[in-house]
Amino acid sequence: MMKICIIGASGKLGAYMVQHALDQGYEVVGVCREKSVNKLDLYKNRITIIPGATNDREVIKKAVAGCDGVLTVLVPWGNQHYSSGTAQAVLDYAPQGARLIFSCGWHITRDGKDVYPPSIKREDKLIRWLTRIIPFADIDDQVEACQRIFASKTKWTVVRGSDLEEGESQGLPVWSRHVGDPILASNKTRRVDFALFMVDALKNDSLIHEAPAIVGCCSASALSHSAV
Repeated sequence: MMKICIIGASGKLGAYMVQHALDQGYEVVGVCREKSVNKLDLYKNRITIIPGATNDREVIKKAVAGCDGVLTVLVPWGNQHYSSGTAQAVLDYAPQGARLIFSCGWHITRDGKDVYPPSIKREDKLIRWLTRIIPFADIDDQVEACQRIFASKTKWTVVRGSDLEEGESQGLPVWSRHVGDPILASNKTRRVDFALFMVDALKNDSLIHEAPAIVGCCSASALSHSAV
């Protein structure tokens, strides 16, 4: 049985990943903040829960020990290098050869060839302006985290999600290497399917050292591209 660690397991995306992983027969270790442990009550007898900050190196070291894969939700909260601290701990302590899957948004670019629509550019500017006034997030730290991942020799994948919506699963999202590809134009993915893509990536070696930008498989742009 494959053993995996899900870092950020109590969040909406994390909880969906826990369910998908259990459905696929994985042994699951979940990491979440102490105050959020109760959010995993549905799974408490089916997974191992390790409470603590996800950028706490000792917490991550304990959680990833013996794991074949690590799924990490990179969140840009606060101004204490949360994303980069989490990513670096995973890179440092995950067992050699483990599959490392990280989540972020379309705003992350690997090679600078992404072409962003005006709506995303406006959103990025607004968030950066707001966080200068109230430091509730640090987008630049999330960028730094991904740059460290891209430079790593581990077996990583960085999954870049579009805008998310709730709803029942539509199936595995489609992806492209660059934002701006017409297949991604709808900019919508079901959150449950973002989680499905993350879990599926564990066994998809073609995604090693890729940063796929995803969109829902039933979105208009994906269906249009498929028809063509």
